[in-house]
Amino acid sequence: MARNCTTPRRINKPPDSSCRTRTILLVDMDSFFSSIEMVEHPELVGLPVVVGADPKEGTGRGVVSTCSYEAREYGIHSGMPISKAYRLCPDARFLPVDMALYQTVSRRIMKILQSYAHEDKFQKVSIDEAFIEIKTDNFEDASRIALNIKKEILEKEKLISSIGIGPNKLVAKIASEMQKPDGLTIVAPGKVQEFLDPMPVKKIPGIGKKTEKTLKGMGIETIRELRTYDVRKLVSGFGKWGYQMQDLACGIDESEVKEDLTVKSVGRELTFDEDTSDPGVILDSIDEIACETYEALLDAGYLFRTVSVKVRFEDFDTHTRARSIGFLSCDPELVRNISKELVSEFIGKKKIRLIGVRLSNLQKANTRQTSIYEFIQVQGSVNRKQ
Repeated sequence: MARNCTTPRRINKPPDSSCRTRTILLVDMDSFFSSIEMVEHPELVGLPVVVGADPKEGTGRGVVSTCSYEAREYGIHSGMPISKAYRLCPDARFLPVDMALYQTVSRRIMKILQSYAHEDKFQKVSIDEAFIEIKTDNFEDASRIALNIKKEILEKEKLISSIGIGPNKLVAKIASEMQKPDGLTIVAPGKVQEFLDPMPVKKIPGIGKKTEKTLKGMGIETIRELRTYDVRKLVSGFGKWGYQMQDLACGIDESEVKEDLTVKSVGRELTFDEDTSDPGVILDSIDEIACETYEALLDAGYLFRTVSVKVRFEDFDTHTRARSIGFLSCDPELVRNISKELVSEFIGKKKIRLIGVRLSNLQKANTRQTSIYEFIQVQGSVNRKQ
């Protein structure tokens, strides 16, 4: 039997409340970085523009941060090695990332979006997208509000955006991706299943390549096939995620639109000028990055429990390793030593292209939960720094 939002999800599960009427918008700025650059440099309009690392005529390091729609016609996309982007379109205009400028513009746009939110129901997702919940259950009114938002952003910032409207964050997010650039896609509550069913399962947030491949082996390629599949078999293969996947396939998402002001992690990365397998270079570099990450932690005012490292080899094969300690700390020597130990596992296997350090499982240093022992850990690190 095909599921819908009135079908009980599982035994002993109370009827869900996802059919309560909400109207949520996901506003996504189109080609944000490159579009800002074209506002700053009108002569770039209509040209393939790539924002990222210096390509150095095809020998550059790093990746593409974003690119214009003209550049995408050459097969260039975010996350692509900058050297490959250069080979695909050597005549493109390659620009460095100007994060300070992009953040300034982002703050102005987010202020516009907040002004439309009902009772401060605003949630910034990234530098160029945000959810807002508006005070109407009339989707025609919602359409007019969305058009006003697009118009205001265009007039004030000369930037275009795509907006998805739906009864929850899941549907609004997927809808926002449907008609880029400058799109507006509306999915009314009664049209959710019709909208989702024909889509590939990878459209559901959280279903990556590995899960998609596993589902395909089970004969599940579309959201409809996932929605109507025997949930017991999904749970057998995926655990609780099996339940969650089928809920999402049914268009069920009860998560609220609200800001999460908690910093979840801090980290730093380094791309080498040349791939290297030299232990001295790698260990010296990881030590430097560990110190930078520690400084970022101090600036944010947090303690950490987990240290992780990231290694990307010359063939772009990427691995991470993590270690958690039994207490909250802000000791720089712990960060440095654990980082070196974790990265040492990868030295000598292949040449390394990129390394990174990240601190997570954070807690504010001044929260009441910080124990006396943990406070001593912080004081010790500060004294050593002095």
